[in-house]
Amino acid sequence: MRSVVLTLVLFATLPALSQSPDKDPAAILEFGAAASVNPKDGTSSYGPSFAFEVTPIENWLEIEAGTTPLFRSRSTEWDTDVIFKKPWTLSRKAEFMAGIGPEWVHSNEAGSKPNSIAGEAALDFMFWPTGKHKFGWYFEPSYDYNFMRGHEQSVGITGGLLVAIP
Repeated sequence: MRSVVLTLVLFATLPALSQSPDKDPAAILEFGAAASVNPKDGTSSYGPSFAFEVTPIENWLEIEAGTTPLFRSRSTEWDTDVIFKKPWTLSRKAEFMAGIGPEWVHSNEAGSKPNSIAGEAALDFMFWPTGKHKFGWYFEPSYDYNFMRGHEQSVGITGGLLVAIP
């Protein structure tokens, strides 16, 4: 957990050093809720979601790192991911991004391995009501494929509040 926090702090501070005052925010915090369903057996899980996003290469690369505890009956799964996204600006008030990245999955489900590696693909829709990119909202449909635990797959949606860090 300590290494995840250190990585998040590193990603948040590096781009801030190169930002000019009239550019986009140094980082964007995402606070939301997530829902996920396994299409194979229909099990679903829900939980809060926390992430932050930085832009190391303007108009080409955004990196999002986050974690989501997903609760099911009799188990909890922590999904921690780093998604590399290509952004497209649709207007001053709307952005779209598509991305992929690795995911570490930690679960306390009985009879399964506690830690595994997965991959995630996500589409990210961000909306800024004032166009000033200070506060906004987002929704992010995603697909996860676990390379270990029985090659589990899940389809999910995350949505919530965006808060810009100047």
